[in-house]
Amino acid sequence: MCGIVGYIGKREAYPILIKGLHRLEYRGYDSAGIALIHEGKLKVYKTKGKVSELEQYAEQKDVSGTIGIAHTRWATHGEPTQHNAHPHYSQSEELAIIHNGIIENYSVLKEGLISEGFTFQSETDTEVLIQLIEFMKKSNGSDLSTAVQLALNQVVGAYAIAVLDRNNPDLIVAARKGSPLVIGIGEDEYFIGSDATPIIEYTDRVTYIGDEEIVTIQRDAPLKIRTIGNIEKTPRFQKLELTLSQLEKGGYPHFMLKEIFEQPHTLSDCMRGRVNVDANNITLAGFIDNREKFLNARRIIITACGTSWHAAQIGMYAIEEYARIPVEVEYSSEFRYRKPVIHKDDIVIAISQSGETADTLAAVELARKEGAFIFGICNVVGSSIPRNTHSGCYTHVGPEIGVASTKAFTAQVTVLTMLAVLIGKEKGTISREEYLNLIRELSLIPEKVGKILKKNELIAQYAKTFTYASNCIYLGRGYNFPVALEGALKLKEISYIHAEGYPAAEMKHGPIALISHEMPVIVIATQSDTYDKVTSNIQEIKARKGRIISVVTEGDQVVSALSDFSVEVPETLPCLTPLLSVIPLQLLAYHIAVVKGCDVDQPRNLAKSVTVE
Repeated sequence: MCGIVGYIGKREAYPILIKGLHRLEYRGYDSAGIALIHEGKLKVYKTKGKVSELEQYAEQKDVSGTIGIAHTRWATHGEPTQHNAHPHYSQSEELAIIHNGIIENYSVLKEGLISEGFTFQSETDTEVLIQLIEFMKKSNGSDLSTAVQLALNQVVGAYAIAVLDRNNPDLIVAARKGSPLVIGIGEDEYFIGSDATPIIEYTDRVTYIGDEEIVTIQRDAPLKIRTIGNIEKTPRFQKLELTLSQLEKGGYPHFMLKEIFEQPHTLSDCMRGRVNVDANNITLAGFIDNREKFLNARRIIITACGTSWHAAQIGMYAIEEYARIPVEVEYSSEFRYRKPVIHKDDIVIAISQSGETADTLAAVELARKEGAFIFGICNVVGSSIPRNTHSGCYTHVGPEIGVASTKAFTAQVTVLTMLAVLIGKEKGTISREEYLNLIRELSLIPEKVGKILKKNELIAQYAKTFTYASNCIYLGRGYNFPVALEGALKLKEISYIHAEGYPAAEMKHGPIALISHEMPVIVIATQSDTYDKVTSNIQEIKARKGRIISVVTEGDQVVSALSDFSVEVPETLPCLTPLLSVIPLQLLAYHIAVVKGCDVDQPRNLAKSVTVE
């Protein structure tokens, strides 16, 4: 949720930390702060607002020092104010901390510290943690690393932390549980990040810190890692598969628009080496290595949050149609708490763009304890979900910086579709002819997405007409019902217009009462078995003076004639339609938000990687 960056080495830390915060700002942007040690002084500068405001605040400050930590916040405990911004001092101001996550038992710990004479300057759980670390350090006469270890053994919750000690200007102690943390290794220098985005400019050699691990980062010394249970671990280094150009806008005004337009390329990358038209096959290593588990599965449970949950719904339709295995789709936040019935011959598929979604991670842990086989679908290599599942599949779409997910959604749908078709082929629940047709159509999807993107200017013009709206309804049926949900979510996220998605037939059971000339209705009416039914629903809307934007198949004349505005998409198989019909909805939400003057890439109250409940 929040962004963490740190540096220790021979360079000036401040420019590295500020640049890193800008790269991590998609993880939170309520407030920002920085801590530096120089000539025996521990300096903390922080302010409400975005990183640019921190830069302005620090212009007249002493930002010297070759060691420092920095943070950009998504508020949990306490409003986004300067007092609540990170870093937080300890009471003596000898220590400073940055923290991503939530300390669930902070109130109990705070009461104990107050009884020991500690006072608090903020409303945050993070300040409680640094006071606890200081208490452990002074009451036990321990070094900083041991004090962190002792404190974390009393903590309940999730955390990624980095701590500075004024009395030891050659040391950063960091630790994690449930929230991501990566260390980059340069030449006589170390970098810390919530993810690799602030690191890639300086080194491609990293190690990912595991749950309940503490890392001691000492200037001119090797990394030392141990668990909070005091077991030493050997760092495992790997090379980053990330380029600096992937983190830049590349001439686009926003990351979201760039990522929408990247989809022909990212879908090709997602299918590369997996969909082979010449060899007439689909290959997924995660399936091949666990073929019998998939073929003998009693049922499949897909757990996810937000946009990934919508992709899961489409996956459910595809798996049940082609593999004939019953599928349940669960919100991770509900699944983890409702005592679900999980069998040892169930397969649980966990979907997360970041691979760090707290609720989905907790659902994975629950399913593992029940003995189910866990299959992960993630984008970020080396993230927590891939490390905690039995097998899985990366989507390979590159970093997604825009908070509103676009290319990750279409890649997740693609992976689920490939998996459904492959299981169906191996089980014999689809014919050879159907299998080959699906392969051919999958291979054509990137080109067809590119064709839709050429309608960007047309959709931008439509968007100007609907910025007045305060409410919208999205309708779809079959495979397009989850697309309606996703389109409504995109509009809510970045334009702040209230929107709801419904199965088109459900409109008559309540939502039709909302229809008027002031209520835009976005209808996905591509060719399918339910096309005539959706057409009837549109006529019901028109009879009540509703204004309609439709997404239709190329050459459509019936729905287009009934609509105020329409966007055509190429024809494809019903199961692949979501990969095309969602593109106009992504562009529509984007352009409405731009015309309204909204912050497209950093919408209010949201963050990219939800690492807290």
